[in-house]
Order: sequence, then structure tokens, then C-alpha cells
Amino acid sequence: MEHVETVIVGAGQAGLATAYHLERRGRDCLVLDAHQRVGDNWRQLWDSLRLYSPARYDALPGLPFPAGPWSCPGKDDVADYLEQYAAHHDLPVRLGVRVERLSRDGEGFVLHTSGGVISCDNVVVATGTFGRTPSIPAFAGELDPGILQLHSSEYRRPGQLADGPVLVVGASHSGTDIAHELALTHETVLAGRDCGEIPVPIESRRMRMVWPALAFAWRHVLTRRTPMGRKAMQHVRFHGAPMLRVKRADLEARGVDRTEERVVGVEHGRPVLADGRVLDVASVVWCTGYRQDFSWIDLPVMAEDGWPAEYRGVAQDHPGLFFCGLSFQFGFSSMVLLGAGRDADHVAGQIAARTAAPRPAATPDTSSHRAA
Repeated sequence: MEHVETVIVGAGQAGLATAYHLERRGRDCLVLDAHQRVGDNWRQLWDSLRLYSPARYDALPGLPFPAGPWSCPGKDDVADYLEQYAAHHDLPVRLGVRVERLSRDGEGFVLHTSGGVISCDNVVVATGTFGRTPSIPAFAGELDPGILQLHSSEYRRPGQLADGPVLVVGASHSGTDIAHELALTHETVLAGRDCGEIPVPIESRRMRMVWPALAFAWRHVLTRRTPMGRKAMQHVRFHGAPMLRVKRADLEARGVDRTEERVVGVEHGRPVLADGRVLDVASVVWCTGYRQDFSWIDLPVMAEDGWPAEYRGVAQDHPGLFFCGLSFQFGFSSMVLLGAGRDADHVAGQIAARTAAPRPAATPDTSSHRAA
């Protein structure tokens, strides 16, 4: 059985940054990811997606983001940057390997994967900010089979949808962006609570003056240490983040039928709003987020609120188990590239503190699990 000191599950920004900080401390680690390329989790998102933050705030530790400092990179730019990051730092990434089960083995852990069994002293779960299992209401199965349904994870471009009206369910980032895009070619209804908005246009010159204060607040004010931060954490985790690129006025200008009524069921095969309005639509895009699914972890890690029981990524009651990349792992910045490095540094420091004194930073030959 192969043994590695620390296994990191997930080669997104959180997993890669954790590997970077562990290797800087001279600690052995291995990153596992089910995708065939680093960054594929970003490449699979909708075509027009761009970050809400400018490139100057999107770098991971040890490598600047290769774009104009005030440009907002596209999703493929982020994917390519992550791939470059892994190669630049020669991080120990093993691709095409899915972790199927994680269990305790004495003081350590055993991971059953699609590529064999691995034992380790520490595990970092870095599988996504909000989870990767689409959250769709059960009544979606009662909709008329002629209505095309897509979750936002499946949506790529307007041409996928049938001719005729579209209902977009969920009005956080993905919902407002997708509804705004669809309104160019389809009659569009956007349903969901108003999550608020940052009123300044995201790529305006005025926003350049706002960004330093915003970044500071996301990193140091809206954290789990402050009452304001803890309140924001509950809102973001369970209701969504405020609108950034697309504003209320943008939706109105494009003719989006915006309602804060929830979609509550189905009547005669059509979606029904809480006020009783029945929507005759040809397509539904569920921008209803994801749910955390840690059923592959054979340990009681979940808290009553449905999130892992952890603080700053350190799991409660399970020494050696860590998380990285969770929404509000420490602050609002945790769910964007801006905060990934700090959270990863803290987790790596906790791992180093519970293991033997670091080896010299020179790394032995581990080419069997190095990224190409």
C-alpha cells in the first residue's frame, strides 16, 4: 500500500495552494483529482463566465496571474492559470483518480481510490467551495417532459435551450448572470430572493478605487471572528452572495421578468410560484447551487447546519482531517481566489505542527505522482 504523509483531495485553487504551502515547509504531499487536466472544473462552466475580481486580486501564492491587473479573467483563463501554477511549482498532482472512500486507520487514514489504496497521516478535503452535487428541488421531476431542464453546472450557452420562454431559478451570481445573457435571445423570468448588490459597476474606473477597501473587508472584517462576519457567513452559505457584475438595472434594461417569489411546485406540468402564478415556459435553468456531499468520508464530519464541523479548515474531533476552500472557511474572501492562499497557508501550518520536524526542503524523487 502506498503511503503519503498528506493527501489533498481536489486540484482546484485551494488544493494547489495547500500543496504549495506544504512543500514550502518541506512536507510530503500528494494531490488527487478525478479530472484529466488541472483546471477542468473551471473549463466545464458556462462559456461567458468571468471572475468578479480583477486579475491583481486573483493570484495564488508564488505566481502572478498573467493578465492585465484590472481585467476580469474568463473561466478558461483561470483554468489555464491553475494548470500553469501546478507545473510552475512542480506540485505533486495525480490526475484521473477519484477518491471513493476515506476512513480512519488508527492515527492515520486510508483512501480507497479508482487508482488503488493510499494510506496517509493527514487528509485535506479541497473538493469545492459549495460542494459539487447539484441541488435541485424534488418536484423538478414532475415538470412536463417537454420542458428542457438544466442545472447551472450543465448550462454552457443560450443555444442549448429550446425556443420559447425560459425560467431561471435562483438569483445569486450564476442566476443573474445567466438570466442576463439569456434575455438577449429568450423571454426570461428570473425567480428568487434578492441577495443585494454592490452598486458600482464591477469593471469601472470608480470600482478601482473601491477594490482595495472591498478586498480588505473581505479578508479582515467579514470573518468568523466578527459578529458582522458571522452574520454574513450565514447569509452567503444559505442564501447566496450579493450581485456584482449584473445589477437590478441591467436585468430591467434587458427585459428580464424579475420576481422574488419562490418556485414552490408544479401544476399541470408547469412550474408554480409561491403567489400561485403558473409559468408557461419551454426551459428551466436551475441556478440553485450545490449541496455538500461528503458521504464518501466514513467519519461523522457534518454539523447540524449541513456543513463540515470545522474552524479555519481544522475538523473537530478528527485529528489529521482538514478542509480547504469552503465558503467562509475564515472570511468572505475564502470563496474567491483572493482568500485561497491565506486559508491554505493556515491549514498547511496546522498540518506541519502535528507532524515531525520538517525535512530539508529538497524533495526526494516522487516522479510517480508528479504532474506532467
